[in-house]
Amino acid sequence: MYDHHLKETAFIGVHTGHLGFYADWTADEVEKLVIQIARSPFEIVEYPLLQVKITFTDDQETLETVALNESMIKTSDGSVVLDVEIRGDHFETFRGDGLCISTPSGSTAYNKALGGGIIHPSLEAIQITEMASINNRVFRTIGSPLILPKHHTCVLRPLRNSKLNISLDHNAKEYTNIHSIECRVSKEKIRFARYRAFPFWSRVRDSFVTEVERYD
Repeated sequence: MYDHHLKETAFIGVHTGHLGFYADWTADEVEKLVIQIARSPFEIVEYPLLQVKITFTDDQETLETVALNESMIKTSDGSVVLDVEIRGDHFETFRGDGLCISTPSGSTAYNKALGGGIIHPSLEAIQITEMASINNRVFRTIGSPLILPKHHTCVLRPLRNSKLNISLDHNAKEYTNIHSIECRVSKEKIRFARYRAFPFWSRVRDSFVTEVERYD
């Protein structure tokens, strides 16, 4: 909704769900947050975004957008088969359930569940993580997550005209006649207004390591 106003917008996360990784405030602190907004200066922190550009083989208009966490490429038609190019060179032909391309913010989300690495958001990079790749004596993929710096572009080219389900964060849509999917670190960044310190590794520890006290 705000991808055209990122330079003028700073977000504040309010935790109303389960994990709340980037939410500095809980729902019962809203009144305190409003007072802070009215009275206190704040720090701006910026995190990299993923830029995705989809081009088609027919006359469909090119789709170009950004994602905060990740883009996932799957299909309901058997396996996903994609030629993977990095910096214009063919790297591999992927066969499997799909690929997850994530930002450092998304490295703690679905990427982590796939066995990808956790990346600090100060690093402008994207990560490509496989979903159940086919590896045998006939077909072979790298089998490990790939971390690309901001000046490297990854291009995915479908080898057959199957329906691809492409998600951008929580929005998913099915596409056909795809020529290529280009992924790179976006020139735009997302900005958060921070009124109190909450270091990234403290967030990781509190979200995934520290035990939550449970009550019967």
